[in-house]
Amino acid sequence: MTKRTAPVGRTLGILSLSALAYALAQTAVVPAIGALATGLHTSPQNVTWTLTGYLLSAAVLTPVLGRLGDMFGKKRLLVIALVVFAAGGVVAAVGPNLGWAVAGRVLQGAGGGIFPLCFGIVRDEFPAARRVSAMGLLSAIAGIGGGGGLLMGGLLIDHASYHWIFWSGVMMALAAAVAAQLLVPEPGERRPGRVDLTGAGLLAAGVTLPLLAISQAQAWGWGDTKTLGLIGAGVAILAVFGFAETRVAEPLVDMKVLARRPVLVTNIATVLVGFGMFGAFMLIPQFIETPEAAGYGFGGSATQAGLIMLPGCLMMLVAGPVSALVTQRFGARIALVLGSLITGAGLLLIAADHGSPAAVLGVTMVMFFGIGLAFAAMPNLIIDAVSPDQTGQATGVNALLRSVGSSLGSQLVAGILAGSVTAGRLVPTERAYVVSFLIAAGVSLTAGIAALFIPRGGATEPIPMLEEIGAAGLVAVAEPE
Repeated sequence: MTKRTAPVGRTLGILSLSALAYALAQTAVVPAIGALATGLHTSPQNVTWTLTGYLLSAAVLTPVLGRLGDMFGKKRLLVIALVVFAAGGVVAAVGPNLGWAVAGRVLQGAGGGIFPLCFGIVRDEFPAARRVSAMGLLSAIAGIGGGGGLLMGGLLIDHASYHWIFWSGVMMALAAAVAAQLLVPEPGERRPGRVDLTGAGLLAAGVTLPLLAISQAQAWGWGDTKTLGLIGAGVAILAVFGFAETRVAEPLVDMKVLARRPVLVTNIATVLVGFGMFGAFMLIPQFIETPEAAGYGFGGSATQAGLIMLPGCLMMLVAGPVSALVTQRFGARIALVLGSLITGAGLLLIAADHGSPAAVLGVTMVMFFGIGLAFAAMPNLIIDAVSPDQTGQATGVNALLRSVGSSLGSQLVAGILAGSVTAGRLVPTERAYVVSFLIAAGVSLTAGIAALFIPRGGATEPIPMLEEIGAAGLVAVAEPE
């Protein structure tokens, strides 16, 4: 065991760098919307397609790359994902117009596969004593990157240019790709087979249409025919996808695995925690940057908003090891419950007291500590419930659902804030922020309640009702008489 300590530590460092490159890119462009609009000679509303394209691409490619990693080798796919991510950064950095920037961000969406591939490498390569804490660190990086990306983007916009937001990601991704190729072993067993192209196409369409509708709902309206039509079409396609996956020998996503109680309930909680987290990431910087003349807010810059959030992001690093200790003593289920409840409590506190930068900073630390606890528990719950050759696809779906929750949270709170802006008032009302914080708190607390229904000990039995009317029933229909 002693001989493996140094390689394991080195591998974890490389995986952490890989995860951080992707995590920072999720939000680093948010403070740069105005600068991108000016530099690309377009409107801020059009620039939001750099966020939408990235989100849609990552949502589709995350489970696909996770499954391909199970089939062809997790290290190989990790290096490929990092190289494609870096190529996307180059395209976005040097592109002369919005089309190039969006194309580059779509390529960067391949980075969505980094997390499930890293989780799979940890499961295959790390000794059991190190596995839980390693998962906690990587999961914490997902949240740290979200807040750190806002700070990094603000600093680069204030002191350099938006191009460096992309170049910084390129440098990190290439460094991680070279290190992974040279120093990370190709771990674990593979599951050779054919790529389920039909399933990949159905999943891409089924996920893209609702997320596209959600991302544009603020502009179109939630009751608009386009919004409802795209959501309805996406849900219908996903139903066809679920049916089709039970009829192929080598599915992209094994529906029986998703029907297992710990996997299903953890995924539900993941959507809810993602909702609360991104709601906070959207709300707090805007609140801090609101001019004091509005009757609230602190009139801070993007950099100052990032600095106020930074201690909270660092608390997520503390939460990772704490979550590992709770998991080892009481189980990952309890860590997820505690994390969700602490997150909800933090959101309730900031709804009640947000009158000074010190109060917002302190409550943000509480909130992000809870998010870190929850995020660190999720992959351990998933991995405990699946076999090693299913790790990539299972954690890929979990990462996808976190993106869905994040998209729902960010768009809902954006809609609430926008709805309070009137012709005579150019900024949202304080009440709109309070309502948004309370909604995010309620969703986070619901995640904690949902997590209580995860079986103790990582049980892997499917939920009977789902097994009857879902995967098993569809298999029975598919079998020839």
